[in-house]
Amino acid sequence: MPALADLIEADRQVEHHAPWRRAVVAPKAWNLAVEQLAAGRWSLLGLWGEPDKVHMAILDEAQTIGVISMDCRGGRYPSVGQHHSPALRLERAAADLFALAPQGLPDSRRWLDHGQWGVSHPLAARPGGPPAASSYRFLTAEGEGLHQIPVGPVHAGIIEPGHFRFTAGGETVVRLEERLGYVHKGIEGLMQGASIDRAATLAGRTSGDSTVAYSLAFARAVEAALGVAPPPRAIWLRALMAELERLANHLGDIGAICNDAAFAIMHAHCGVLRERVLRAADAAFGHRLMRDRILPGGTASDLNEAGTDAIRSLVAEIRRRFPHLVELYDNTASLQDRTVATGRLKVELARQYAAGGYVGRASGRDFDARRDLAYAPYDELAFDVPVLQEGDVNARVWIRVREVEQSLSLVEQILGRLPAGPTRVDMPAPDGPREGMALVEGFRGDILAWLRIGENGLIERCHLRDPSWFQWPLLEAAIEGNIVADFPLCNKSFNCSYSGHDL
Repeated sequence: MPALADLIEADRQVEHHAPWRRAVVAPKAWNLAVEQLAAGRWSLLGLWGEPDKVHMAILDEAQTIGVISMDCRGGRYPSVGQHHSPALRLERAAADLFALAPQGLPDSRRWLDHGQWGVSHPLAARPGGPPAASSYRFLTAEGEGLHQIPVGPVHAGIIEPGHFRFTAGGETVVRLEERLGYVHKGIEGLMQGASIDRAATLAGRTSGDSTVAYSLAFARAVEAALGVAPPPRAIWLRALMAELERLANHLGDIGAICNDAAFAIMHAHCGVLRERVLRAADAAFGHRLMRDRILPGGTASDLNEAGTDAIRSLVAEIRRRFPHLVELYDNTASLQDRTVATGRLKVELARQYAAGGYVGRASGRDFDARRDLAYAPYDELAFDVPVLQEGDVNARVWIRVREVEQSLSLVEQILGRLPAGPTRVDMPAPDGPREGMALVEGFRGDILAWLRIGENGLIERCHLRDPSWFQWPLLEAAIEGNIVADFPLCNKSFNCSYSGHDL
């Protein structure tokens, strides 16, 4: 069985960017990588394009990360999705954005382009090619008494738009198909030709609830490209922000899941704790979401004594109040009746899609970029990665509960060991085109950032991949066989990002 390093080493156009590898490969090597993905030996971390070139990030069984690229003059390349379904939506998006035409792609419908961009589609000439937006064809299911239920893209709550098309027999869901792309903001296009500072600002706005994680991924990718090591204090402050962001989102999600099961008291109490986290973040770093506080080369703000006291007080309050909420969740039979055995995601699917975060870990995929890639300062911190096998809504709640406990411990460790010193270094001018990549652990799972910086110091190309790209399709699988009324519960337990996915 070939290793990813062997495939890349065998290619002549190779660069080493420890801890990841990079190569431009021939079609034969590209197809070999696709075979390994299809066989389940390697995991797809991302697929993206640019004119006349396609890129793919891969993780092998030895936890080696590689980015392989292939020149595809004329926009044609062998489809990955034809053999490895997690690549399907990524290839459809690359077709919309860069007129790339994957040969053999089984689903050629438009993804991000809803027919409003005024450009011809690269797959339109194919038999059964993409229809116009007004005649978008949802997949069908055959059977007696089936009916369709359209939901969205405008929803009753203040949430982002997405269309969900249910096919049901009575109350039982036979098929769910999502149509997303309504909040495509063109962030990657805006980054092209932008300065590093401007691009960092855009990265932090990819998905509002993950501004710390995206800023960190982008900053680490820039630093990898330019060979910059931020000051130790900045590295530890970044981790502190990341754990505060994780706490806020997990607490909010636990309450929201319970609220969708009509258990509003959990929602109220978790909402209070989430608000406490946001206020502590504001006191410590000057912004509730800590937006624009992580920059290439370090951090934009430091932590003073008052901020430290606010965070310590927060940790003490959560430690005092959270166990009672966990007990309430665990001992409420009517709530357990809604969450246990609902929305099961099979272990095999979580592994095939390399599902990150609580979605993957609730279904047996034992991966956490903080631990498995051991980036600083997590290589010096002690924490456990909770993993369950059940894959239901209840398991996704419990993963969040255990991660709240771990984040509290990590925050305490970071505050106790925070080094002194500066918080930022200047970024040097590149001595030529440079590439960088980073994979960091956000609250939803691993976030990938890959970029290329030109000789002029401007961003030539940047790709940001949200964990939701591999989680949205799994929601379709998890809801099958459940009743329609349980969809909000399943959906909230996944809590995929619309904005981060649509970019």
